[in-house]
Amino acid sequence: MDSVRSDIHLTATGVLTGLLLSLSAPAARPASDPVPPVRGRAYMGIGVLAHDGRDSTDDETTADDGTRDDGTGDAAPDTRTGQTEGVDVSGHQRVVAWQTLWDNGTRWAYSKATEGTSYKNPYFARQYNGSYAMGIIHGAYHFATPDTSRGAAQADHFVDHGGGWSEDARTLPGALDIEWNPYGDACYGKSKSAMIRWIRAFLKRYKARTGRNAVIYTSTTWWTRCTGDYTGFGATNPLWIARYGPTPGPLPSGWSSYTMWQYTSSGKTVGDHDRFNGTPSALRDLATG
Repeated sequence: MDSVRSDIHLTATGVLTGLLLSLSAPAARPASDPVPPVRGRAYMGIGVLAHDGRDSTDDETTADDGTRDDGTGDAAPDTRTGQTEGVDVSGHQRVVAWQTLWDNGTRWAYSKATEGTSYKNPYFARQYNGSYAMGIIHGAYHFATPDTSRGAAQADHFVDHGGGWSEDARTLPGALDIEWNPYGDACYGKSKSAMIRWIRAFLKRYKARTGRNAVIYTSTTWWTRCTGDYTGFGATNPLWIARYGPTPGPLPSGWSSYTMWQYTSSGKTVGDHDRFNGTPSALRDLATG
């Protein structure tokens, strides 16, 4: 009888201890509350996908071998005719299968070079040179963090670490990735006018260093909210629009057409897929300057 009472006492004590520990433990983070990425780990489209999502009519997926599947075995003809397939990659992809991408029609590629004024993609050189060796027209992009340093300083960091331009007809002008902030406030704590000044400073320094007008990568929703749908860059800087649906959708004011379109952010190991709004010959013209 004493051993029974002892077992009951121990069981009750264990239950009570477990209950107290569970009450004192921190609550688990819900799945809908994602942890912000570590600084430097952002990639092209990270904020767009989180804030704008994917169009419900876009049933396309990207296999790890770089092929596209929209349920019919090919992309919609109205968005592919006269356009040239591309891809964008970052440190997340590490080693990229350029041969596979080439075999599946990819003819241009951008690799993330830098972020802010301190981060450098450790896989950039291998990605950038690998695409070039395959015959793919290549370029570099910079992930902007306007809350950490001046636009001109970030342009210098970009150019100094891979974001320059070569007059070889196979290097595209650098791209400024300016989108929803994955680390905090959507507009990086800046007013619309301050954001415009930051972007202008980056673009001005980039052109002074390279002689080329940088490509602007953004989404219409972010551009409208954080710049007030500013029109001043449309006449000089090519637009790379981000929208994950069957069409590019409405464009930011100032641009009557887009130069590039990131149409999916589900590239997994091979990167996100894009289309250049023109033929391979027109793509070479952009690279030539």
